[in-house]
Order: sequence, then C-alpha cells, then structure tokens
Amino acid sequence: MSLDLQDNTLGELQSLVTGLGQKKYLAGYIFKFVHTLNARTLSDITPLSKAFRARLADEGYFISPLKVVERPSDPDGSAKYLFELGDGERIEAVLLPEEKRRTLCVSTQVGCAMGCVLCATGRIGLRRNLTAGEIAGQVNAVEQDTGRITNVVYMGMGEPLENYDAVLRSIRILNDPAGKNIGIRHITVSTCGIAPAIRRLAQEDVKPRLAISLNAPADVLRNRIMPVNRTYPTAELLEAVRAYQGATGQRVTFEYVMIDHLNDSVAHARLLVKLLRGIMYNVNLIEHNPYPGCALAGSSRERIARFARVLKDAGVETTTRFRLGRGIKAACGQLQAGYKSDKTG
Repeated sequence: MSLDLQDNTLGELQSLVTGLGQKKYLAGYIFKFVHTLNARTLSDITPLSKAFRARLADEGYFISPLKVVERPSDPDGSAKYLFELGDGERIEAVLLPEEKRRTLCVSTQVGCAMGCVLCATGRIGLRRNLTAGEIAGQVNAVEQDTGRITNVVYMGMGEPLENYDAVLRSIRILNDPAGKNIGIRHITVSTCGIAPAIRRLAQEDVKPRLAISLNAPADVLRNRIMPVNRTYPTAELLEAVRAYQGATGQRVTFEYVMIDHLNDSVAHARLLVKLLRGIMYNVNLIEHNPYPGCALAGSSRERIARFARVLKDAGVETTTRFRLGRGIKAACGQLQAGYKSDKTG
C-alpha cells in the first residue's frame, strides 16, 4: 500500500479505509476527488471527516505533487508540460489536441536506459522510475489546466515496459469507471521492444493498445539504432507481438522514425512489408526530430513519400506524422526535461 493516495487503485484504497476502521465507501470519495476533482491535499477531500483526514495525515498519507514549471505551446496546437516532482526530478508530458480527441503523451521514467540513438531522452540515462501516482498525476494536472483528456499514450520519457508494475497500475487507475474512465482502447503503450514484458502484458486482464518503436527492417541496422535489439532481436520481438495479438485481437502500430539515407530507402520499405507479413498492423512514419548533439538528419519529404508509397501499394495502412510539437522541443524523440548531457551523437 502506497502512502501516496494518487498511487493506489480503488481496491487498494478500500483496503486502506477499512483497515483504519472506516466505511468502505469512503474510498470512492478519495478516488473520485483525487482523479476527477483534482484534489491536491487531504483537506480538499471534503466528504471525509476532519478527524479522518487528520488520521490520514498522521499516518503519513499524501497526494504526490506535480508542479508545472513551464508550459510552452506550439502554433500547431500542441503544448509541453515540464513537471517538477516531489524530489526535484523533472519530466515532460505533451498535449496533442486533434479535432475531437485530446491526447496526452505521458512519461514513465525520469530519463531512459535504452540508449536509442534517435532519442534525446536516452542521453540522460535512467535517473529513476515514476510511480503510478506520478504517471496518472500527469493526466490529472493537465486536465486541471486545460480540460478533459480523451486518449493517453505512454510515449514520453522512458521505456514503459521497464517500469512494468507502475505502468500497469496507472492504466488500471486511469481506466477505472470510478475515476477518469478512459477506455482501454484509448490507452496506448509504446515500447522499444521488451519482448518478455509484451508477453506478460498479453496475460493481464487489462490490455491497452500496443505500439512498437521499430525503426529498421533488419537486425543489423536495428542493432545500430536501438541497442535493445541485441537483447531482444526482431524475430523474438515479433513473436511476442503475435502472442499479444493472439490474446487481444488488436491491430498493432509500428512506429518508424525516418532517418536520412539510413533506414528510408525503397529497399528498406520492401523489407519492412516482408518482415511484418502475417501481422495485423499499421505503420506510423515519423519524421526524425533533431536534438543537440545528434548527428542524424531527418529524411526529406520526397524520400518519406516514396517510402510511404511502397507501403500503401502493398496494402499497408500508413500514416505520416510531421513535426508536431517540434517548435517547442516536444516532438517524438526530443523530450529531455532540461537535463544536460555531455554525450555526443
């Protein structure tokens, strides 16, 4: 049981309040006030008696604070939230408004240990995992600032499946009808390819949408771009994806960052189609976004269009994503939360 009330599921809060000699239904007030009414302190949970709130405080219970340090916005409508956590560490989340959808890209770790060469976050290294409360708290804080979030994507700082338990707990919290009630099909977990964790996720009772950051159609190239491939090669990764698909019946999204003259040729596109044969999937082509010290360049629009045409001609549903949030360093691969690194690209 976490002392952070924002970090507990409704069931855990029910165990907490009954364990303290209170009625079980009071847990529903705590959960609702924290996750839908933006309670930031125990005193905000007004349905609880003053005596019980004092008891919770005396026992050390609290609501984890996320302080908004900066909130730059881009002309394209996106906004980046720089949060400071209770211990002074920093993370970023990105709001992506799109017609009827309002998607929040949340972080799951401070930094990242994966070391993908196309991502600024990996240059920080892993500082620590976030708690489920700190993950869900990003949604709570942004909703308090700007209104209802309809979709959540675990695509911010960190590798979600390397913080498996907290990520799953946060999904349960956000999906709970007593709280945010964000539908499970509106929650997407993106991974660089932690195959055992994908298999584990397939066995859970909540099954979010799955996105795979692939970025290369063959091991030699993927090893160069994404070191995780040396541990979980493409064949093993795709077997885990098939297992997830078998358990869920869901289409999987493959994310493919377009890097100039590295992974963006017609031959690469044809290899990609061949590699993913037999899987229900769609592909998001993402223009590579620069960050300080990175020697890689994004593909030209012409090369991206040519690559996309090969996929579409093969019957692959393909979406090309250009530069959203790039003006505020909120685009894919640019999140760094102000941390500095002396690494070179």
